[in-house]
Amino acid sequence: MKIEADSVEEYLEKIPEERKQAMNKLRQTILESLPEGFEEQLIYGMIGYVVPKSTYPKGYHTTPHLPLPFVNIASQKNAITLYHMGIFGSQALLEWFKNEYPKHSPTKLDMGKSCIHFKKTEHIPYKLIAELMKKITVSQWIEMYEENLRK
Repeated sequence: MKIEADSVEEYLEKIPEERKQAMNKLRQTILESLPEGFEEQLIYGMIGYVVPKSTYPKGYHTTPHLPLPFVNIASQKNAITLYHMGIFGSQALLEWFKNEYPKHSPTKLDMGKSCIHFKKTEHIPYKLIAELMKKITVSQWIEMYEENLRK
């Protein structure tokens, strides 16, 4: 389920009613916890948090005209999904998250390489997500991203 929207606000208006409260709370959690320097925008058909081109002019290596993505959230067909590129880029961060998750949610972790799916909105671990957002600054993310590109 792709939501066609031209702004974050329009995206939030168009998501299914039963997910609006959870998506708004997830967005607020991210906005309150994300280190300074990241910007919120609608990107890749999702709500995204990026390193702006003014900070990192190279942009994303596969689409250099776009800013460097860091985190995205989306309301998809069967779940609310959080994409966190830092988890994909750091084995230590991934292990920390996997170890912490059971302490914050009664459900089994449903995860891909950089995506975390929440099928039941009442089980989204907002406090854990807030902690995750605080773990990487803009400069740390750029350094991690460039290091992973070199590999």
